Amino acid sequence: MTAIKHALQRDIFTPNDERLLGIVNVCKAGKKKKNCFLCATVTTERPVQVKVVKVKKSDKGDFYKRQQTWELRDLTQVDAKDASKENPEFDLHFEKVYRWLASSTAEKNSFISCIWKLNQRYLRKKMEFVNVSAQLLEELPKAEESVPSGESQSVAGGDEDALDDYQELSTREEQDIEGMMEMCEYAISNAEAFAEKLFKELQVLDGANIQSIMASEKQVNILMQLLDEALGEVDTIEGKLSSYEEMLQSVKEQMDQISQSNRLIQISNTNNGKLLDEIQFLVNYMDLSKGHIRALQDGDLTTPKGIEACINASEALLQCMNVALRPGHEKLLAVNQQLLLFTELRDTFARRLTNHLNNVFVHQGHDQSSTLSQHTTELTLPKHSPLHRDLLRYAKLMEWLKNTHREKYEGLSRTYVDYMSRLYEREIKDFFEVAKMKMAGTSKEAKGKFGLHGSSGKLTGSTSSLNKLTVQGSNSRRSQSSSLLDMGNMSASDLDVADRTKFDKIFEQVLSELEPLCLAEQDFISKFFKLQQHQTVMPPLAQPETEEPDGSTPSRIPPQAEHRHSMSSEKDLVRLMMNKIFQSIETELNSLIALGDKIDSFHSLYMLVKMSHHVWTAENVDPASFLSTTLGNVLVTVKRNFDKCISGQIRQMEEVKISKKSKVGILSFVTGFEEFAELAETIFRNAERRGDLDKAYVKLIRAVFTNVEKVASESQKTPRDVVMMENFHHIFSTLSRLKISCLEAERREAKHKYTDHRQSYVINSLGQPLEKLNHFFEGVETRVAQGVREEEVSYHLAFNKQELRKVIKEYPGKEVKKGLENLYKKVDKHLCEEESLLQVVWHSMQDEFIRQYKHFEDLIGRCYPGSGITMEFTIQDMLEYFSSIAQSH
Repeated sequence: MTAIKHALQRDIFTPNDERLLGIVNVCKAGKKKKNCFLCATVTTERPVQVKVVKVKKSDKGDFYKRQQTWELRDLTQVDAKDASKENPEFDLHFEKVYRWLASSTAEKNSFISCIWKLNQRYLRKKMEFVNVSAQLLEELPKAEESVPSGESQSVAGGDEDALDDYQELSTREEQDIEGMMEMCEYAISNAEAFAEKLFKELQVLDGANIQSIMASEKQVNILMQLLDEALGEVDTIEGKLSSYEEMLQSVKEQMDQISQSNRLIQISNTNNGKLLDEIQFLVNYMDLSKGHIRALQDGDLTTPKGIEACINASEALLQCMNVALRPGHEKLLAVNQQLLLFTELRDTFARRLTNHLNNVFVHQGHDQSSTLSQHTTELTLPKHSPLHRDLLRYAKLMEWLKNTHREKYEGLSRTYVDYMSRLYEREIKDFFEVAKMKMAGTSKEAKGKFGLHGSSGKLTGSTSSLNKLTVQGSNSRRSQSSSLLDMGNMSASDLDVADRTKFDKIFEQVLSELEPLCLAEQDFISKFFKLQQHQTVMPPLAQPETEEPDGSTPSRIPPQAEHRHSMSSEKDLVRLMMNKIFQSIETELNSLIALGDKIDSFHSLYMLVKMSHHVWTAENVDPASFLSTTLGNVLVTVKRNFDKCISGQIRQMEEVKISKKSKVGILSFVTGFEEFAELAETIFRNAERRGDLDKAYVKLIRAVFTNVEKVASESQKTPRDVVMMENFHHIFSTLSRLKISCLEAERREAKHKYTDHRQSYVINSLGQPLEKLNHFFEGVETRVAQGVREEEVSYHLAFNKQELRKVIKEYPGKEVKKGLENLYKKVDKHLCEEESLLQVVWHSMQDEFIRQYKHFEDLIGRCYPGSGITMEFTIQDMLEYFSSIAQSH
């Protein structure tokens, strides 16, 4: 081990200025044994660094190399595993635990002891030694305790020498030895003589030291005397310092008093500053100028300048009253007095403002100058923009009143609504009286015609003169409204398009006058009463009583429900105020609509289009506005009248009776539907409610179809096919001309019915001119159908060639032409002139006759082959017959 230690020192540690103090041969515990050495080293240069180095023999040769190095200061614990038994295992705890197995327990203990001593000498670090024998840890502390501190270095050096058998000379030691040997001229042949010489020189040095010490005794005495004098001076200085301290103590007390006084002065100044800030705050924010006080007490509320002064004063007062007082301000007498003054000024000004506006509202409500005269011919409503413009100057004052005196604000709202509702009720009533007079006409003839008396606009007479129904062969009867039947039989004195256009203009003018009036009033209420900003409590406006569907009056709303209803939005409040002010509009509109509907039920078409347009316009502006709601309610009535008009037309179609002695022709309700459709298409062009008209079209056309078939079945004078053919042809022509998209299926159906019944009429009519010939060939076809061969039919007695020649001889060309002339006269008698279908039917008969002629010839050729039997006339003869008959008539 010693040889290895010297080799490691020489090859590894000396080149790095390190000394090897401890070594142990180890291998890692629990693994394949690969021996290595753990070395404890210190550096030769200061500061000294203590390390633990792992050295391993190289795989390629016999030299050693450093594998890993740890600083001893990083070692936290040394675990010897067992202190009582010999166990070569031990653990070193650096950044992780390293487990080692030493070659012997003695080497392990020697290495652990070396680590202990190095830690005690160089590091003095708290390091745990677990399961280590106490004997190993007691040697070094006892040696250090028994040696004075001045000699501890030499003892430590002895311990270190004991650790190491080889000790190199330091540089100074080498220099001293070389100097001594130079003095002897490197000729030391007798060591004893040399040692004796050294000893003598040492004695000489010791004697010199003793003499030097004794020579310095006098100086020591002098030094001690100086120290005694210095101590005396120190005592004198301490006495003076004590007296000074007493003097400074009194000064300190005085300074403390001055400091306390300065602190109190500073506190006083701070308090005075705060008090000044509070006073300035109260003066700045709670002081109302005399000018403002005068404006609030005596300001002129009739002039713009006075109103502006009152507005500024009210805003200043509100600002003063809304100042957030700090804690304690309410206990100040001046503050309480000022608040009392503000309250009195607020109440005084609120009372003055309320009285003034009440007078304005009352005066306007009783003002008769804007009311329509009973004999006025202009259909216009008075404009209230001057009143609105004058009142809007008070809008800011109303907002101030709303924020400060809620009760007075609500009282003003009720007063305004009450008086303005009276004013508007008179104006609207007069306005609608004029509208009714214009609708009914102002001449005596119109009054007698419609039963109008005075300016009340009420219908009291019979309207049968307007609605007299005339159908050929039917008795005249009265009707309460114009109908499709009327439109088919109107005279020039009855209602015409001009009358309806006049009504349309009057109704449009009524709506055009009402719409800006309502919008202007709603806009004014929102601005004047400041109701468009936030949620508010609704003033308790009186609501008109309404009736339940059964006619009873509803019970009063309970207080809880009223309270919940009062929390509605301000937009709802505006609508409720508008309902109160214009409560007569809906009633008057319904009355006007009833009058128009009574004059002519087709007025409901005009009213439906106009009302729909105005409702659509109002909903685009504000769907929840009063105007939108009111017009929407009236639109429901108009739509109901429109539906009633359509139902009336259908009912009158079902009640139509035809003459038994005259031909039917085009039914009156068919021509009535045509004119209705033309009128409706003109009225509903680009209308918003086109869907309602389309539904009415479908109902009407189905009723027309049904009743045409009904009348055709009941007709005795005119054949059913003629009635169906003529009327469905008229319907088809009307629908094709008007191009109504929703009735396209009905148009095709009408064409189909017209074609079918025309063909049926032609076939039934042509059976009569060649009746016997027709019956003969029907019998031939019957025999063939029964299974008789075509060439054998001539052998039957009833259908032999002689019988055929006999029948053919009965129909020479002259007789055929005569029969066709009779047929033409009969068809002419069946058909009406309005539809001009005679030539069409005659041409169809010609085609059918030619088809029958060819069919008869074909049967003769197949059933009577080689007989040489032919008809008495040719196809060319038939064409000449048909042409000459048509031209002669």
